[in-house]
Amino acid sequence: MNTISKILLFPFSLVYGLTVGLRNLLYDLELLKSVKYNLPVVSVGNLSVGGAGKTPHVEFLIELLQDYINLATLSRGYKRKTKGFRFISTNDSVLSSGDEPLQYKKKYPGMVVAVSESRALGIPEIIKNYPATNVILLDDAFQHRSIEPGLNILLTDYRKLFVDDLLLPAGRLREWKSAYQRADIIIVTKCPFDSTKIDKQGIIEKIKPNENQKVFFSYYEYGDPYYMYNSNYKIDLEQLDSIVLVSAIAKLDYLMEYLDEKVDTVSNFKFEDHHIYTEHEASLIHQAHEMNPDEKKIVLSTEKDATRLDLHRKYLLDKKLPIYILPVKVAFHYGEGRIFGDYIKDFLLQFKV
Repeated sequence: MNTISKILLFPFSLVYGLTVGLRNLLYDLELLKSVKYNLPVVSVGNLSVGGAGKTPHVEFLIELLQDYINLATLSRGYKRKTKGFRFISTNDSVLSSGDEPLQYKKKYPGMVVAVSESRALGIPEIIKNYPATNVILLDDAFQHRSIEPGLNILLTDYRKLFVDDLLLPAGRLREWKSAYQRADIIIVTKCPFDSTKIDKQGIIEKIKPNENQKVFFSYYEYGDPYYMYNSNYKIDLEQLDSIVLVSAIAKLDYLMEYLDEKVDTVSNFKFEDHHIYTEHEASLIHQAHEMNPDEKKIVLSTEKDATRLDLHRKYLLDKKLPIYILPVKVAFHYGEGRIFGDYIKDFLLQFKV
């Protein structure tokens, strides 16, 4: 968005900010009540609209804790066609669950995964139906003041720190920057792969964390792509001449930076975040792959996109389209992955009702 557009939209941002600010003030004055629960609730969210990496960070927490305690995740289920509270099964489609919850359930089938527009109503439903649940992970719930989580994790994109952003619609912030003070942990996400390129101290000085806030710096580790319908079939990106990248995620720059180092030619099919693919679009993707003159070529997509592309499973299998999925995991710079993990575990061990 250019400077002129930001100036024109700024009055609307002020109106939006006044509305959000009033709501937060009512919670701060306890005129609106936040609900606390008798089990640990960990919230992962951000101040900006999309693209900070909530899903991989939630999965980091799942990988960290699933062998020791009973976990459940609760999301809104963005763009699902169903309403109200719902437990997600591996047989769900993205239309009934939303893409992120379905991704969690497919990857961790033994874990309780639920969706609900109201997190305050969803948590009691999980506890009632699964009383052995030890911890609930809230996906994208930083703005849900109706719940007071035991631990609040705030994510901010390295390339667009919340301190450098503006309120909607002039910027991407969902509330005033000062809301970061509610966080217990701040994670600067999608950092450069090389930690020496990060001005760590400069970023911390910009954020100005409180004494009790911990700041971590994370990045992505990408694995070898696997065939969408058989994860045993994997491929080395550096052995390819070109790829057709199909994605509907908020920000692509970080992924493109990685792919440009691996593959000579990347043709990009980019859609809006959480886009539900049509069969016509699946046919366009097939055409783009067929028209690619290179011999060593695939269609590449993300784990989240795979839940939406799978709506057209029959077409994709009939056309023998080689769609490969690029797996991603969160890692922490400066050897702080263990420190972060210990912080989470200490919170759980010290949790008191």
